[in-house]
Amino acid sequence: MKLKILDKYLIKQFLQIILFGLLTFSLLFVLIDLLENLDDFIDQDVPALIVMKYYLVFLPEILRLIIPVAVLLAALFTSGRMANLNEIIAIKSSGISLYRYMAPFAATALIISLLSVYFGGYIVPEANKEKIYIEQNYMKKGLVFIGSNIFFQDTKNRIVTINRYDVDDQQAYQISIQNFDPQQTTKMISRIDALRMEYDSTKKIWTLYSGTQRTFRDTNETYTKFTIYRISDLHFKPEDVIKKQRKPEEMTLTELKNFASEQLKTGNDPTQILIEYHSRIAFAFASFVVVLFGIPISTNKRRGGIALQFGINLGITFIYLVFAKVSQAFGKNGVMNPMLTAWFSNIIFLCAAIYNIYRVRK
Repeated sequence: MKLKILDKYLIKQFLQIILFGLLTFSLLFVLIDLLENLDDFIDQDVPALIVMKYYLVFLPEILRLIIPVAVLLAALFTSGRMANLNEIIAIKSSGISLYRYMAPFAATALIISLLSVYFGGYIVPEANKEKIYIEQNYMKKGLVFIGSNIFFQDTKNRIVTINRYDVDDQQAYQISIQNFDPQQTTKMISRIDALRMEYDSTKKIWTLYSGTQRTFRDTNETYTKFTIYRISDLHFKPEDVIKKQRKPEEMTLTELKNFASEQLKTGNDPTQILIEYHSRIAFAFASFVVVLFGIPISTNKRRGGIALQFGINLGITFIYLVFAKVSQAFGKNGVMNPMLTAWFSNIIFLCAAIYNIYRVRK
């Protein structure tokens, strides 16, 4: 009975500070971002309601980023305050071990992490779609797409890849159009590659320039070069390219996984997409890992109060992000496996957490 009362007390204190942290950090995040974007809002004469909607749909992404920080702050503050009030000494004197004391924190953080996987994997991408739409249509941001992620299925058996698309002149660069056998969807039957492609709005057709056409039949391949090649059976227009252009932050976990598979199937490198996929999951579990790491640090009585706990929180967060950035650099260069890249920070902090727990278990 005493343990149940203690668990309820700890969880209540823990959750209250998490909510306070989320509210405080969210307000700071919004204010800083508003100051950075204020010129864009004024220059583009963005209506106040659209600005409010922008930050409303931006809020899920903000929460996704600050949940681990708020959870760590709550764990440090709750445990640190109890240590300063000698409550932890009283708990240990009653025969409750450090492991049992940590149980309600760890269980709550694990539940938060599991919910964060769904939240960051499915709810946040839907909100990001609206955020990016406002940036493109009201703030005039990101209207020229440069990258290798314009990739979509034009028909059931055709995949189109565009390396760069310029909205102003409605031209695509470095294009690949791949056609597959309707009966064997993994078998490519033809492929067109071109340096440039533009849309003829009068004839409603696409024209490709400086490219090659290859046709595959059993073991034979037909190879043809062309200077100009008009193709009339493409089922997209310039405005559709913008709609089909999707950034990783707009994709759900399922869409990211499918996208990586499609990239691999068509001979493209899916490494960055896989890193994004695994990082989305790994970051959600950061809340659980940092709690295991942070609580043993705060169980000893220290001077400094809130300021010290906040300083420790910032320090741990900074170190975590450094490990994450370093591992991503190695991962994108192919040195590390995408899954290991995403989970590297969590693994390092989990090992440090186990050491801390072992060191202060008595």
